[in-house]
Order: sequence, then C-alpha cells, then structure tokens
Amino acid sequence: MRRVLLASILLASLYGCSLIPHYDRPDLPTAADYPTGPAFTGRGAISGSVAAGDLGWRDFFIDPVLQDLIALSLDNNRDLRVAAQNVAAQYAQYQVQHAGLFPTIDAAGSADFSREAPGQAGTPSPLYLHAYSLGLSSASYELDLFGKIRSQSDQALEQYFSLAETRQSTQISLVASVASEYLTWLADRDALRVSIETAQAQQRSFDLYKLTLSQGTETILVVAQAETTLRTAEASVEQYTRQTAQDLDQIAMLVGASLPDTLQTRMMAEDGLAGEAAFPALPAGLPSDLLQRRPDIRAAEHTLLAANANIGAARAAFFPSVTLTGNGGTASGGLTKLFGAGSASWLFEPQISVPIFDAGTNFANLDYAKVEKLIEVADYEKAIQSAFHDVSDALAGRATYTRQVDAETKLVAADQRYYAISKMRSDAGADTYLNVLVAQNSLFGAQINLVVLKLAEQQNLVTLYKSLGGGWTDRLKPSPS
Repeated sequence: MRRVLLASILLASLYGCSLIPHYDRPDLPTAADYPTGPAFTGRGAISGSVAAGDLGWRDFFIDPVLQDLIALSLDNNRDLRVAAQNVAAQYAQYQVQHAGLFPTIDAAGSADFSREAPGQAGTPSPLYLHAYSLGLSSASYELDLFGKIRSQSDQALEQYFSLAETRQSTQISLVASVASEYLTWLADRDALRVSIETAQAQQRSFDLYKLTLSQGTETILVVAQAETTLRTAEASVEQYTRQTAQDLDQIAMLVGASLPDTLQTRMMAEDGLAGEAAFPALPAGLPSDLLQRRPDIRAAEHTLLAANANIGAARAAFFPSVTLTGNGGTASGGLTKLFGAGSASWLFEPQISVPIFDAGTNFANLDYAKVEKLIEVADYEKAIQSAFHDVSDALAGRATYTRQVDAETKLVAADQRYYAISKMRSDAGADTYLNVLVAQNSLFGAQINLVVLKLAEQQNLVTLYKSLGGGWTDRLKPSPS
C-alpha cells in the first residue's frame, strides 16, 4: 500500500512538471521618451486628458457621415472578416490541442459470425461461431508527465491570443484607412472646386484677349500666356475629377459594400475639409505605454510566448513517454448471455517509450525551437521600434503641419492681394496683363498647395490616433467607479 501511495505521489508531481523556460519580457529597444526639438514644440503640439487607445473612434471622428462610413466598413470589410475567421479557426486548433490532455473514451459494440468447414475443427459437421461484445474503449492516451502536451496547448493558446490581437490591429488600420480616404475625397473636391473656378476665370480672360488681339490692341505673347494658364487649369480640373471618382471607388472598396444613396447624398452636401470638426487632442504618453495600447505589439509578444512554449515541448521530447490503452465491457458467445454473470472483459495496456537513439533529431528540434524564439524576440522588438517610429513621426508632423498650414494660408492671402492689385493696374492701363496672368497662376498654385497641406495635417492626426492604438472601440469606455 505504501508503494502504491508513493508511486501515486511521484506520478502526480511529474504530471505537473513543465519544461517551458521562464519568460522575461525583453527590454524596451527604444529611448525612454519621444524625441524633442523644434519639430515637437509650438502650437499644435498639445496634449489631451484621454489616452488615444481608450478614445473610441466615434469620439475622435465627429463627422456623422464619416462615422456611418466606418460603421459600414466594420460590418462589411472582407479583410476584417478574414481576420475574425482566422481567430475562430485558431481557437478551434487550440481546443483540438488542449483535448490531448484528456483521454478519449468511445462506446464500442461488435458482433462476429464465422463458419468453419467440416473437419477443420475436428468435427464431422460445419462449426458456426457467434461472438458479441459491448463496452467502452480508450485510444492510446499519453500521460503528460513532462508537460509536452501542455506546452503544445499553451503554444496554440498564445497563437490564438496573437491572432485575436491581430484582428484588433486590422480594425484599427481599417478605421484609419476609411477616415484617411474620406479626407482625401474631401480634399480632392476642394481642389476640383478651386480648379473649376480658376479655369472659368481664365477662360473669360482668354476669350477677352483673343478678341482684343483681333482688334490689334494686345500682343500675341499675352494671348499665348493666357492660353497656357487656361490649359493648365483645365488639365487640373480633369485630374481632380478623376481623383474624386477614384476616391469614392476606394471608399466603397474599404467599406466592402455599395454606398447607400442616402449616404452618398449626405456626402455630396459636405463642405469639404474646412467643414470638418477639429480632432480631439491626443496625449502621446511614454513609449512604454505602447506595449499595452498597440495590438500589433501585443500580438508579437503572444507569438514570442508561443515560441517559448514550443521550447518546453522540444525539451520534453528527451524524456520517456507513457501511453495507456484500455477497454472494458462484456463479451459472450450468445447475445442473451451478453450481460450474464462472468461475461465481463477488460484490457489494460500501459506502454513506456524511452528515446535512446534518434540521430540527433531531438537536439535539432530543440535548437530550432530556441532559434525560433530568438527570431520572435527580434520581431517583437522590431514591432516596438516601428510603433515608436510611427508615433515620433506623427508627433513631429502635429506642430509643423499646423505652422506650415498657417504660413500657406498667409501666402494665399498675399497672392490674392497681388492678383487684385495686378488686375487693377492692368485695368487702369498702368501695367501689362502678363503680370495679371503671373499673379493668377501663382494664386492657383498656392490654393492647391494649401488644400494638400490641410489634408496632410488632418491625415497626420489620424495616423497619430492609429499609432497610439486608437480605433479598436467605438466609444470611450467609462472608468469603473
């Protein structure tokens, strides 16, 4: 009895054994703080009170039309659907792997009928044999004494967690992509409007000076310059007509469905970039905050943990494995006696396998598992560095784009004054119309560049929101009281 008790204690202690290495999170492979300097200071470099990772996309993107576009994309985008199905598939794989920790038991019943020819069994007449059995059977069940199966289960679980984080990362990227493309469409509409207004004004000037040329009051050079600026504006009209159409196609592609007519009507009623509400201020926090805020970093760490668990499985391959096979039930030569006294039957087959010679396979598998972990460490560190780079770049753009838009706005105002003065002087006969054309062309270029800069400014804020981990939930979650 003492021997049985001692063996049971030893078996229980071995069954809880794990050869997975202790996991220590790698040190942060970036500076403790984001960069500082002229690009990160000044107006626009402001902080908010809510972390971007907690701020819902409906709280950040105030435009109701954009909110509806994002909601449609979350329901219909195919990349997001694939990401969700990958999570479900990996969870099923984890369940399959985890089930290996438990024995499988099946109910089995059989009936055998045979006939032996006369004389074969020592009898002059044929011999008919009937055999029946009913019971439970277990396939070969491996006792997880050294944690191999548990390590494989942990690996599958960490891979499931990684894909779940990847699904969140896919959603964040989708939300940012829809917002960015919507802003691009608004900007291209603004540029189209500027191009149309400029082309119309230059068409009137061109027609007027063609008429004066026929009367001999203007030079051929002025008319040629007027036509040059007109054709430039007309080409710009076609360019932005094309781009607005392509922008809508891209939005529909991201949404994953045709845009409803009512939504398209509301989109056409939008005022452009100038009508967009200002985005809430976002605090950058510290680089270490990204470890909790960015799902792609969390996904990389779960992949690293999966590789760490795989080392445990590779180590366990060096130790003996014990498998158990058994069945039990009743057996009888007659169906009516199947449950009679003395019909019980059972089989128990324990088997132990001890690795002796495998030509270095186990050592190679262990080396491979260790190298794989080192690769995942590097990938994890790279994910952190990429996140640090994304946030740093967006922070550098937050203040500088604001100052650049201010400067370009003043340039547009100056070009407008220059154009007005040039036209007044030309109308008064104090200057040639060439200066008017030069001023008009300069104003047109400044207006288009201002639209481009405003778009870049707003897209940079969207990138900052995404880089800080925002967009995985629709609303700010209230803090527990």
